[in-house]
Amino acid sequence: MSRHWGHHPRNRDTVDLVEAGDAMTAAIGSAPFPMEHTYADELDGFGAPWEPTDVPAPTLVKLNTALAVQLGLDPELLRGDDAVRIFAGAAAPDGSQPVAQVYAGHQFGSFNPQLGDGRAVLLGELVDPHGRRYDLSLKGSGRTPFSRGGDGKAALGPVLREYLMGEAMHALGVPTTRALAAVTTGEMIRREGMLPGAVLTRVAASHLRVGTFQFFAARGDIDRLRRLVDYTIARHDPELADADNPPLALLDAVIGRQTSLIARWMNLGFIHGVMNTDNVTVSGETIDYGPCAFMDTYEPRTVFSSIDHAGRYAYGNQPTIGLWNMARLAEALLPLIDPEQDRAVELATAALDTYEARYDAAWLAGVRAKLGIDATAEHDDDDRELADDWLRLLQRHQVDFTTAFRRLTDATDGALATRVGVTALFDDDISGWLDRWTVRLAPGSRDSMRLANPIYVPRNHLVEAALNAAVSNGDLAPFDELLARVTDPYTPQPDSERYEQPAPDGFNRGYQTFCGT
Repeated sequence: MSRHWGHHPRNRDTVDLVEAGDAMTAAIGSAPFPMEHTYADELDGFGAPWEPTDVPAPTLVKLNTALAVQLGLDPELLRGDDAVRIFAGAAAPDGSQPVAQVYAGHQFGSFNPQLGDGRAVLLGELVDPHGRRYDLSLKGSGRTPFSRGGDGKAALGPVLREYLMGEAMHALGVPTTRALAAVTTGEMIRREGMLPGAVLTRVAASHLRVGTFQFFAARGDIDRLRRLVDYTIARHDPELADADNPPLALLDAVIGRQTSLIARWMNLGFIHGVMNTDNVTVSGETIDYGPCAFMDTYEPRTVFSSIDHAGRYAYGNQPTIGLWNMARLAEALLPLIDPEQDRAVELATAALDTYEARYDAAWLAGVRAKLGIDATAEHDDDDRELADDWLRLLQRHQVDFTTAFRRLTDATDGALATRVGVTALFDDDISGWLDRWTVRLAPGSRDSMRLANPIYVPRNHLVEAALNAAVSNGDLAPFDELLARVTDPYTPQPDSERYEQPAPDGFNRGYQTFCGT
């Protein structure tokens, strides 16, 4: 995987909206959320103040009761009118200091020095009963100073997509932002047609992005860059405050989280779709479920995003792009890593040089679990070859990724009868590979594989059908039924065969996803 160090000059023609002032408009509304606001308090100039805007008829569509309880919130209070107005962006919690965050970013490889929350706002932070801090933000709440000509709003379909995908990823054990609530606003907004307006309330460990660091590095604002590093370490890696080189230690920690995250994506057939640096969190959470999708037929070149014309963010490119993005973070941190540039580059390069081995180890651990094989270091090369050969078989025979691994689970006893389910997926005999695999099976592999290979994922045709029913007919039943399966993905559920099946022939040919939220 190649690395590209680059230099991005300051854009002195860009109006620096983060200097708009530090005064926040007094928040309105009642307080179903015990909000804190360390981002606004400690990082002045890192965003722009935001004011709520009334909407005609805020209506609760979905409340994530389990997440509310985890956060120490009262679900019944969250169903009340005051909370729903907050969810709709029509009010802000008492005592909060809402802010639209600013950041830069590489978008499909091209640097944009002035981005920011164009249709999102950080309300503040919640601290759960265990002392863990989470951001609470809105998506689709209207224009901000960073909207760049857009209306800052979101439609119901993309809001429900993000709700569904985040909850599915959480159930699959993938670090992710999650939705606390989805509401409609009573407005119709113009997209390809007139669609119901909606707002998503998102919970995240933080919304600090690679692009946040790039914003200040591109302007040569070393003071704010240093404050950002200190804040990030205090928030996510407090033990690094005493490191010999905290900025370098932070880079190393973020690399570790990203390699682990992307390995999880790859082992589930997940395609993020738009891995721009403004969509890469330093917390290691999956964020921004726009043109994302789960792959059916195994094909590394799979792309569903309507804007990824060259396949930059194809499924098989995700590990390489992860390294590219970490190199961009390293660039931003160079002035803090060492005052002597050559030394800073040397130290940062050494950190980046660990990426491939860390990703490979994370991916191998995941694929071993999926294949049910012993994790023994002396077999590393053999196990990689075994896994690679399995994936080549899936690609050559155009086999469904999720189904193949689940069928393999049922073939762990080596009996001919139980092999039929998996061999039936292929056009010719794969007994040679199955024999090699059987030799490496760990004791109790069937049970462990059942916990590593989901039955249900948000398949594209099911997602589209559920969203269409909700948007076109106001019918949430298909959405709720799909949500119930993907939030319990490893447990067989009655009358659920259709949720296990790949898309009908031809569905994914030309299928596209969009950056809706």
